[in-house]
Amino acid sequence: MGNFGHAAFYGALSNYFIVYVTSVMFVGVSSRIADKLIGLITGLIVLIRILEIFINPLLGNIVDNTHSRWGKFKPWILSGTIISSVLLIALFAGLFGLIKVNWILYAIVFVIVFVVMDIFYSFSDVSYWGMVPALSEDSAERGVYTSLGTFTGAIGWNGLTIIVVPVVTYFTYLTTGKHEQGAPGWFAFAVIISLLAIVCATLVTIGTHEKDNLLRRSAQQKTTIKDVISALAHNDQLLWTCLAYFMYSLANTITTGVLYYFFKFVLGKPGTYWIVGMAAMIISFCTSPLYPVLNRFIPRKWLYTLGMVCMMIAYLIFIFFHDNLTLLVIGLVLYYFTFAQLVSILTMTDSIEYGQLKNGERNEAVILSIRPLIDNLTGAFSNGLVGYIAIAAGMTGAATAADMTAKNIATFNSLAFYIPFALSILSLVIFLTKVKLSEKAHAEIVDELTLKLAAGQSNLTDDQLTKSKPASTKVFAPVDGDLIPMGQVKVNGQPFPGTGFAIRPSDGHIYAPFDGRIVFTFSTKHLIGLVSDQGLEAIIHIGIDTVNLNGQGFVSHYSDRQTIQAGDLLMDFDRELINQNHYDDTVIMFFTKPQQLLPLAPITERPINHGDLIEEVQNK
Repeated sequence: MGNFGHAAFYGALSNYFIVYVTSVMFVGVSSRIADKLIGLITGLIVLIRILEIFINPLLGNIVDNTHSRWGKFKPWILSGTIISSVLLIALFAGLFGLIKVNWILYAIVFVIVFVVMDIFYSFSDVSYWGMVPALSEDSAERGVYTSLGTFTGAIGWNGLTIIVVPVVTYFTYLTTGKHEQGAPGWFAFAVIISLLAIVCATLVTIGTHEKDNLLRRSAQQKTTIKDVISALAHNDQLLWTCLAYFMYSLANTITTGVLYYFFKFVLGKPGTYWIVGMAAMIISFCTSPLYPVLNRFIPRKWLYTLGMVCMMIAYLIFIFFHDNLTLLVIGLVLYYFTFAQLVSILTMTDSIEYGQLKNGERNEAVILSIRPLIDNLTGAFSNGLVGYIAIAAGMTGAATAADMTAKNIATFNSLAFYIPFALSILSLVIFLTKVKLSEKAHAEIVDELTLKLAAGQSNLTDDQLTKSKPASTKVFAPVDGDLIPMGQVKVNGQPFPGTGFAIRPSDGHIYAPFDGRIVFTFSTKHLIGLVSDQGLEAIIHIGIDTVNLNGQGFVSHYSDRQTIQAGDLLMDFDRELINQNHYDDTVIMFFTKPQQLLPLAPITERPINHGDLIEEVQNK
């Protein structure tokens, strides 16, 4: 539900605030002064959004370093939404008539209000999307969450297109008795959208729970902005994905921003503008839920290609056949049938583990602050270009379609459609040639990070380590089979690292090896984190490369944080399925903090049943 109100808020800010500025805010002011003020405001918005390139990573770093009883994300989601919503209402109120008092004072106050609103909106946006990797480390499961969020976000974003004219017209009529889109209607529109955003942000804070696992905790050290910049600069897959997404987002925001002018001034049919929102809404009902289904059979790269090709065909229709309403509707359908945003968000999300493996730092909120930063930046460029188009094509103030000349329309078409068409081509070329972080590559990265944990190469700092207790834990066999030393298990031709033991299983049942509790489980279910009542932390790793099964063949019988007793059934796994996929089904149990343990006794190879004592592990 969070992205329903969140996307509606962003749509009101990025698309319709500039419409309000160009059409209503300066009514009664001379056209010469109005055009200057429109240029000033759009220029200021572009400048402020460019400065966000430097601000958003700082905000993301603040979020990443937040530790509260509600987690790192929720406080910023709620507070950011409330503050930015109140200030959005003030902006749509024209700062309550300040323009009529002193236009210089208005410009100064506008800058202050817009900057503060934008900062708190960014806090909310960074935190909202930054929470995705805190809910799951599995790429496929993240795809489900993201597609559902994008689905409702599309409703919030495109729903504005359907309701904006009726809502603004209705409330203007209630106030003035005129059937037009006046200032009172725009103010009411802003109030409705702001309240919706606050309600949805509240639902997020109530309804979500951050997942706690060793991959996240192993990188929970304080980071400086220097660390952040270094991590981003060395994450090449993030940077290429961001560049491809920037091209797409800029094309998308320009086109979305000009469609209202297109219907009002070029076609002369502002009353049919709802078709845009309806087409977008219908397609979003198909594409977002369809994505995780298609992604089970079609890699992300080709889904991105499909979406961008549809977008290019749509631009050709907009350019050459927009006079044909039937073809125009088809063009709108193709335009909105794109998986580019979903694929980009998921690739950026997966780049978190890529960066953690490459740089040793896990910057969830910082990395995912880049995507909203790009949206804000392209939204600013779009506002600037749309404002320029409105002035250059004579589409400001009380102008109508009858006032448009052939030159006006030619100016509009060249800027509104040709530029985005070229940008969409560049986006596809960059993604296909430079982005290599596929679903399979991400699964391998997660497994490699697990191996680093097994080898004691995590980034846990001393104050984050659970203080060892001067006690011992009896560790029992978690599965039936043949007990062997961990060194006999090979991963990429190398012995499995770490301290512990391995069992070549004779059946597919995993049992609790001691009394304690479940710390976490991966969504791929091939790995279980446990801690004993005496503080011994351990991981049961089921099979080698089984992360690629994405949870298929695994059935868990517990929940995270559940208390367990030695011998409790924890997991069933399908050995036949693992072997059919040519993976090793060896079960490995290793201890994540070997530096806190006394040396273990050598493992003697022998047949073993679950519940048999393996050894007694002693803390230092």
